[in-house]
Amino acid sequence: MFKPFPLAIVAAAAVSTAAIAAGPLQVTSKILAEHRARAADGTTSETLVAAAKVVPGTRVVFVLEYRNTGRQPLANIVFDNPVPRGIAYRGPAPNSPAPEVSVDGKTYGALAALSVRTPAGARPAGPDDVTHVRWRLARPLAPGAQGQFAFQAVLK
Repeated sequence: MFKPFPLAIVAAAAVSTAAIAAGPLQVTSKILAEHRARAADGTTSETLVAAAKVVPGTRVVFVLEYRNTGRQPLANIVFDNPVPRGIAYRGPAPNSPAPEVSVDGKTYGALAALSVRTPAGARPAGPDDVTHVRWRLARPLAPGAQGQFAFQAVLK
């Protein structure tokens, strides 16, 4: 039997460095769990709900929301988030651009372009190897502008 895992520990590890910085860039993160409900007619629907306690195998979505509360555009914004231990990256969330990913926290790119060093040599990186996700804003963030990025994961 699995013991529930308090997701607050994971959430604390997932907060972007930008969330800590004071200034006009306001960043918040939240973790949502997939919840399946069966209707009386037998159909099943999936919704995302605030994740409080989860068990291994639970599919979750990490959401990073950002907003420029200042009076000037903000340029060169990079959101770099570690993927907490105990969480396995699965891919970008629907309607979210794919992040650059890293398997070592130093080199970023598309997952298919990365490799992992092993005692036997190198092998192609897979979703379970991802340690960091990163998004870059292509254009300056106008005053009052906001947006979000998200990725899917599963609790190991």
